[in-house]
Amino acid sequence: MKNLQELLKEITELTYKIEKDYPELYQFLGEDPLTIPSKEHPEINKKGMQDYLESLKQLLTHHIESHIKK
Repeated sequence: MKNLQELLKEITELTYKIEKDYPELYQFLGEDPLTIPSKEHPEINKKGMQDYLESLKQLLTHHIESHIKK
């Protein structure tokens, strides 16, 4: 498993790619339930960041498969 710094870097890069190349999708990132903490002071750990990264990848893959014409 990647360390937390590597995960954060990959999340940042993927988020930037979505913002730049898929602005219609970027607007929905703030609505992702994984980014809304249920605790007042949530713990940020590798598992949570790995899960969030995977959700971003799935969101982008689904968007490309269902909205981008080939």
